[in-house]
Amino acid sequence: LARPRAKRPRGTLPACPAHRPAAGGRVRQAFPPAVEEALCGLTGALLELAYCLQALGEFFDQSHVALPNVSKFFLHQAMEEREAAEALMKYQQERGGHYCSRTIQKPNCEYAVSLMKALELAMHQWKTMTRYFEELYALSLENADPHSASTIKKRFIEPKIRKVKLMGDLLANARRLDCSQDGRNSLGDYFMDRFQKEFRTGVDPEPSKRGSPCPPLQQRTGAAEALKRPQRESSQHRNGIGPIYATVYCTASVPQCNDGTGAKVKQGREGL
Repeated sequence: LARPRAKRPRGTLPACPAHRPAAGGRVRQAFPPAVEEALCGLTGALLELAYCLQALGEFFDQSHVALPNVSKFFLHQAMEEREAAEALMKYQQERGGHYCSRTIQKPNCEYAVSLMKALELAMHQWKTMTRYFEELYALSLENADPHSASTIKKRFIEPKIRKVKLMGDLLANARRLDCSQDGRNSLGDYFMDRFQKEFRTGVDPEPSKRGSPCPPLQQRTGAAEALKRPQRESSQHRNGIGPIYATVYCTASVPQCNDGTGAKVKQGREGL
């Protein structure tokens, strides 16, 4: 009997026409050539998406736009897409395949000259990538490759769906603030850059996780103030003298910063 031909990738998947399966791979087992070719093409599509997001991040960092938090957000997303592409390359190597490099095209994002246009472009790109991964998931099941299907579903489809939801929320807030769409900076763009939670905290770590040598001020002074609180006890008059106050002095010291400011303060007090 003739060996059944493997099913080719679907028409909408970014297949790699120059891809050739690696010959003589000892670790290759139950890895259909159609799935390998689709993975190779999808890796190139992820690199193009990372290039597009990086271009958007660099645009919003220019002096005439001046939206630094939006720029950091897009640059961070570009780094995540690049890491996803590298994860696909590593997965192909683990299964006995290989990634054939191809030319990364220039991103077509010249028309995204405003925050609204950039968010719409990013949302469209992530929707397209989600559809690609869903088709690749179906192709893996058709070619009897459940391992690839499970990996694609857990590691790539779910994060893309969360990003589409995030871009939808950002677009809704941008419309409420009446952000500009013609490239002119508006007050809504400034509010989105300064006060939008995803732009402000999506990249920078929390203050408590930045590794500062000094603990937060509330943590340093809270315990000390509780111990230094005077315990005043009044008693009856004795021999016509006013009330006697018994003050409990605390010997606990306040934690000092590691940058040497505590020693400087102590020297200043001794000089007085």
